Amino acid sequence: MTIKLLAIGKTDNKALQLLIEDYQKRLNFYIKFNFEIIQDLKKTKNLSEEQQKQKEGELILSSLTSTDVLILLDENGKQLDSVAFSDYLQKHMNSGIKQLVFVIGGPYGFSDDVYKQAQGKLSLSKMTFSHQMVRLFIIEQLYRGFTILKNEPYHHK
Repeated sequence: MTIKLLAIGKTDNKALQLLIEDYQKRLNFYIKFNFEIIQDLKKTKNLSEEQQKQKEGELILSSLTSTDVLILLDENGKQLDSVAFSDYLQKHMNSGIKQLVFVIGGPYGFSDDVYKQAQGKLSLSKMTFSHQMVRLFIIEQLYRGFTILKNEPYHHK
């Protein structure tokens, strides 16, 4: 199985980018991991929130294949602790899917079309985080999940 993370726009904070790259390297020890950036929309001043979500949604959906399992990182998604998240990853690996895709949406969330395509929604917290920080958090949690599955000492109960 491959895990792909899709996010809208580049990370402009160099310190965050270094941490993201560090956890990507660690994660690739356990599983094939791809982090893809979807370019920010240009000239959004004249677009409504709904139009912006629709355009971003088209870009997200065009980045998927028909066999991808799409999981949205969404404030209304299911919340899991780290051990339950590792079990979640294991279930997906056991199911025989080729690619599990996590998506961080744009500033206004996801379009209806993206919600319809998704096979699940996860929330990292009831708190709101910047889209920049969510990238680091999900990659770190993926890494943590695999260390839990391998019974390695990174995670402490």
